Formats: sequence, structure tokens, C-alpha cells
Amino acid sequence: MDKEIEELNALASTYAKELESLQQEIEKIIVGQQTVIEKLILCLIAQGHVLLEGVPGLAKTLMIQTLSQCIDCSFVRMQFTPDLLPADITGTKIYNHKDMSFTTLKGPIFAHFILADEINRAPPKVQSALLEAMQERQVSIQGETFSLPRPFLVMATQNPIESEGTYKLPEAQVDRFAFKVLIQYPTKSEEIEIINRFTESTTPHASKIMNRKKILEIQDFSQRIYADEKIKEYVSELVDATRNPRTYGLDINDLIEYGASPRASLWLILAGKAHALINGRGYVLPEDIQAVAYETLRHRILLTYEAEAEDVTSDHIIKQILDKIKVP
Repeated sequence: MDKEIEELNALASTYAKELESLQQEIEKIIVGQQTVIEKLILCLIAQGHVLLEGVPGLAKTLMIQTLSQCIDCSFVRMQFTPDLLPADITGTKIYNHKDMSFTTLKGPIFAHFILADEINRAPPKVQSALLEAMQERQVSIQGETFSLPRPFLVMATQNPIESEGTYKLPEAQVDRFAFKVLIQYPTKSEEIEIINRFTESTTPHASKIMNRKKILEIQDFSQRIYADEKIKEYVSELVDATRNPRTYGLDINDLIEYGASPRASLWLILAGKAHALINGRGYVLPEDIQAVAYETLRHRILLTYEAEAEDVTSDHIIKQILDKIKVP
């Protein structure tokens, strides 16, 4: 096992340097938001999808567009609006009168990087058009199934739920996202840098520094990162604590309507492996799980009305769980 871990460490160290270069290239365009960029790269490596919440104007669109430019992959931006139809996303079949046959017209979902912009401005019926694509990596168009390209990453942006003209995302839709990342305003110094960078005569440009084959290689390697049984037990306790908090001595039962689903356990492990990889390790530590716990769990814990009335957020609950569960 020691020899195997050494080999994994060596490969992880090599890939980590390449991913660091990728992040640095993205940061040539995006000012600040290092944590958000890292989480986006983590999700790509773990083969997940990201839900990014923040007010307009924080470079959410520019972020994934820059990522696609750096990796030589196709990019599509879909603007979600109240009048959008599911077929506008997945595609449809068109009847050809000349040869009396149907031709499949594929929708914009058939790209490597998908930006579902302001996803919560479209009704749930439209949001649900992404369910099969995000989980099974395939799309069914009138009875015919088509595979989606690899890599495939959906980054959905949403305005805070209090914003006017928004719909709440269905639980089944939210659960498909590996991460929910909250994006904040830049600092004063970062704001000055944004002004300098985008109001001068020369506009910054990101270069293609990684090809699609390399990303697929890193994604496949990430699955091989070693996670000990104690790590898996730690993850299962964290997730179970969201469902049965009293078992772990947590007095938060009245604040949680529903706990996290089994997908939470899967993504904690997969994201933990990806976090170990970008830190040049071939094995998962408890710190890797803790580093991705908030992003993995915050959208999977449904709060009660009592919690909302007391201004308790899912992040508060996650913190209590992390403090309480014994670290292996």
C-alpha cells in the first residue's frame, strides 16, 4: 500500500502543478474570488456541477467562460427566462416534408461547459430539463437518447432567493449540484484592480493552456485517490448527523426539515479526493472533507420555518456538525 500511495502522490503532485497553472491563467482575467475559482476547478475534476449564488455583476459568467477558454472546450451560455421551454435547452425533432422524416436538432446542452445563467428566473418545468443531463450525462429527445460530451460541467448562477422575479429551485434539481458556492463582493483593493484591468486600452486575455484530453486524464486519476475506511466513516457520520442530530448530541433537530441525501456522501468523498489532488496528495485527509463540507452540504439541508424565523442558516448547522463529529 505504501508503494501505491507513493505513486499516487507523485502523479498527484504533477497534476497539481498543472491545475495551479490553470487557476493562475484564470486569475489573469478574474480579480479576487480565488476560493470560488478553486471550487469551480475542484468540481470540474470531481465531475460535478456548480450552483453559484450571488448578486449580478460579480463575474460569474466571465468565470466559466474563461475556464472554457483555458481548456480548449466548447462553451454555451443559456439565459434562463420565464418564457424558456425545455426544448430550447435539450433540442427537438423537426419534420422534413421532402423526405417525410424527422431530423434531430440538438439543443445548446450539447457542449462541454454550460452556463445556466439566472437559473431561478425560469419555472421549475424548464429547470427540470437539466436533470437527466446532469445526472446521467445524456439527453432524451422524443424517445431517442444521446450521450453528452466529456468533460461536461454545468455552472448555474442564481440571484439570492429574495430577488424579485425568482423561482425556488426544486429539491431534485438542487441535489444534482455537487457544490453550492456563495460569491461575495470584491474588496476595495480588488475593486480598484478590476477598474484598472477593464478600463484601460488593453483588455486581458486568457490563453489555452490545457487540452480536453488532459482534463479527462486528471478526472480519471482523481477517482483513484485513496480514501481510507475511517474517512468514509467520518463522511457517513457527518451526513447522518444532518438526518439524526440527536444521535450525536446535537440540539438542532427542530431546525432541520430534511437532512442531506446519499449524494452528499458521494460528493464529499469525490470532492475530498479532488481537493487532495490539487494539494499534491494521493490520499484523502479529514481536512480535505472539511474544506468542501459547506459547499457540499449547504444546499442539501432543508431548514424548518422555525430556523428561518430565527435567521439560522444551513452554514450555522454545518459548523455545529463539524465541531461535534469526532475527526478520525
